[in-house]
Amino acid sequence: MKAGKGSASWERVRTMQVENEIRLETTESVTVLDIEGDVTVASEPFFKEAYEKANKQGTANIVFKFDENAYINSGGIAILIQLLSLARINNQKVVITGLSDHFKKIFNMVGITKIARIYSTVDEARKGLCD
Repeated sequence: MKAGKGSASWERVRTMQVENEIRLETTESVTVLDIEGDVTVASEPFFKEAYEKANKQGTANIVFKFDENAYINSGGIAILIQLLSLARINNQKVVITGLSDHFKKIFNMVGITKIARIYSTVDEARKGLCD
């Protein structure tokens, strides 16, 4: 685990593809999963590992931060729904940021926005978790 700025800590979970990475940033009561690259069924073990690390840290609030250029297919959406369900079972609040307008519409259509609110920036997402 690498120390970040202030009280933040960083941890990386890599996929087999170099261009796909999940970084965990933990500050106080919020853990940000900074997701780079496409989200597909092949991403499942890496998302689960990142979520398990966040959960073991005892975080109550999670931000899924996507790269605006990310591609998310139906398998990736299924993974996200599984993680959102786990977070709900664990009494954790999850919010999402960084999505393109296209994926904001898709997440709304499939009902993800009923489980997790979507924000434009990480700062807005952090504030939203405090509401």
